[in-house]
Amino acid sequence: MEHEAEQISFFERVYNVTCKIPYGKVTSYGAIAKVLGSPKSARMVGWALNAVHNQSDVPAHRVLNRNGLLTGKHHFQGTNLMQQLLESEGHIVINNQLQDFEENFWNPPMDVLY
Repeated sequence: MEHEAEQISFFERVYNVTCKIPYGKVTSYGAIAKVLGSPKSARMVGWALNAVHNQSDVPAHRVLNRNGLLTGKHHFQGTNLMQQLLESEGHIVINNQLQDFEENFWNPPMDVLY
């Protein structure tokens, strides 16, 4: 039971960081994991976001893998919803990869949780 509570807490913290990604910016699963103090938990960040990808208040579409690939796109409704959401914010996506990933990368600051 205690492990379950820790997991929910981690997921909530993922959502809190994700909600702070500025419009037009993107980040990575690993960057979120690192700022949460669990740098080897990028996959867990992905699991957390899989649970909320259809909730409009958590911009999960702004979280990509470390190379700018839209690895979570199959969790969104429709074939290209994740890509469409990114393009609506001004990004260019070619072959499931964000073309301006480094220029628009948001590295969550250490105080993002406060």
